[in-house]
Amino acid sequence: MDWSPNLTCFSLTTLAGSNQTGSGSPAELPGPGKYLSVFSVLISTLLAMLAMATFLWNLLVLATILRVRTFHRVPHNLVASMAISDVLVAALVMPLSLVHELSGRHWQLGRLLCQVWISCDVLCCTASIWNVTAIALDRYWSITRHLEYTLRTRRRISNVMIALTWLLSATISLAPVLFGWGETYSEHNKQCQVSREPSYTIFSTFGAFYLPLSVVLFVYWKIYKAAKFRIGSRKNNSVTPVVNNTSRQPQMVFTARHATVTFQTDGDTWREQKEKRAALMVGILIGVFVLCWIPFFITELINPLCTCDIPPIWKSIFLWLGYSNSFFNPLIYTAFNKNYNNAFRNLFSRQQ
Repeated sequence: MDWSPNLTCFSLTTLAGSNQTGSGSPAELPGPGKYLSVFSVLISTLLAMLAMATFLWNLLVLATILRVRTFHRVPHNLVASMAISDVLVAALVMPLSLVHELSGRHWQLGRLLCQVWISCDVLCCTASIWNVTAIALDRYWSITRHLEYTLRTRRRISNVMIALTWLLSATISLAPVLFGWGETYSEHNKQCQVSREPSYTIFSTFGAFYLPLSVVLFVYWKIYKAAKFRIGSRKNNSVTPVVNNTSRQPQMVFTARHATVTFQTDGDTWREQKEKRAALMVGILIGVFVLCWIPFFITELINPLCTCDIPPIWKSIFLWLGYSNSFFNPLIYTAFNKNYNNAFRNLFSRQQ
């Protein structure tokens, strides 16, 4: 049962109950609509809090990147692009989506605002998904090709990925409006939804989700293989501590295939720890991204292509589960970055 349409039914039930009370009829017993109203108000409050928390958290990340000079470089430009898309989701998409849910999934705001809302929805959510993909690719190249992936190359590639992210997202979101690829608004049924044209459904779902999903799964598989290869190499090779009389700094002798290489232990240990944190962050980021969005895009792909009817309550749950990914993105990224934690602490200490 869809709780959103029943919110309208409850208002009618309440009015009928008040009329019965005025005529002397018993109306003290609470009907099912009253309990449903409490549930609806609770859900609406939680969704509003989710939108507010998503907006404030991503705004905090943007403010930190703008204020801290060391963050004015890669990979923080990718994080800023992701935060911008997630801020727009919280500011432009989630409030109107909440209004849509409270009105029983009936659009009362006209055709123009419907088209603007749907376009912003597809644009911002697609950009958020592709920004996650860009961050995963950046982490993959920095872990597996840290010698060739220099700062200059990294800056150029990250700027190209950001431009392609927003260009592809704009193409997918504006295609129904510019090229008449299906209809988003039905005045007769008061419905406002993404175009149900089967060809556009395939194009949009693959461009917005299934293609980036394939990329991030391939990336994490390659990261896993690289980590497994390094663990195997460490087991097959011998590492022996050596004390050098001419230097006070500890060194290690790494023997592989009868070749001996001496190197400082501090730098290698720091890089290994950094790569482990980056691989863990990418894994959690990808896992949460998949869990949040895959139910919605499976139903979006199946629904227009078959005669099956998905209950509206599940459509709402899957949609808001996807929106919640915009809340988890900055939370996951900053949790694994000590620089952000220190910057947040300094930012709040200055305010006090």
